[in-house]
Amino acid sequence: MASRSSRPADPPQRQRNALAPGILGAAALVAGIPLIGGEFAIVISFIVAILALIIAWFAIQARQWWWAVPMAAIAVLWNPVYPFSLDQPVWLAAHVIGAATFIAAGTLVWVPRAQAAR
Repeated sequence: MASRSSRPADPPQRQRNALAPGILGAAALVAGIPLIGGEFAIVISFIVAILALIIAWFAIQARQWWWAVPMAAIAVLWNPVYPFSLDQPVWLAAHVIGAATFIAAGTLVWVPRAQAAR
């Protein structure tokens, strides 16, 4: 019988600050599909634009600026101030592509975890 070491496992070496907003943004986009063209679509626009800007900021902080570009594009497309009037099939495709982009950015934007002083 192999004995387990009493030493705690090493913490992950990467910190994914954009993961939670990425999951929330993708969930908002998927949940917003039935609301396309409805009166509550503006709520989805606020949520998506704000979360996209948060992820863009995390990407800039992580020095992975290439993720800030699609997140800024999502923030512009879903901006609630000057909303775009696109056809429903285009919005549907945009929601699916946007959700995939949120998930990808959330999982791929990371910063090295600072080592705790011992």
